Amino acid sequence: MGSRARRTVARSVGLGYVPQDPARRVPRRAGLRLAGFVYGTIIVLAVIVEGAFEHPFDPGEVAEVAAATCLVLWVAHVYSHALATSVAQERHLSRRMLWTTARLEAPIVEAAMLPVVVLVLGAIGLLPAELSLWLCLGVGLAILVVEGVAFARAEALGRLASFGVVAANIVLGLVLVSLKVFVAH
Repeated sequence: MGSRARRTVARSVGLGYVPQDPARRVPRRAGLRLAGFVYGTIIVLAVIVEGAFEHPFDPGEVAEVAAATCLVLWVAHVYSHALATSVAQERHLSRRMLWTTARLEAPIVEAAMLPVVVLVLGAIGLLPAELSLWLCLGVGLAILVVEGVAFARAEALGRLASFGVVAANIVLGLVLVSLKVFVAH
């Protein structure tokens, strides 16, 4: 993608232009998607942990709440970012701008898919209910690991720094989930 195209994409999603560093392994757009995945993963984990306390033997209910929460937050992000882009660029809010923002924010919902599938497997009886809740939590933590690795690769970090980033991603995720559960109770 040429520099002009990158500026156009950056402007269309309401971002200031940041030049692409040729040494980076992951394109800027993938980096922007990573933010949504991390956010979505932490949200879905928090909802699942809270839901497991509220509905310990009903993974279907937890799946519904997790999916609905991520969907509502996705809509809120799309709406608020599209409005902010429109105001920042002094342009009318167009369908194209809205669609671009929706695609950019899609990882918030995508991050919930695998954990919700695991919960659905518990809800329909293919997995025991309690196992599906624990497995779902494990899947969410594994996703945080993958996200940390993706960041470390994008930054071309060494092994020790990569380990630190992955550990920080997991710890931060668990701290945020714990805070959410603590505040809810």
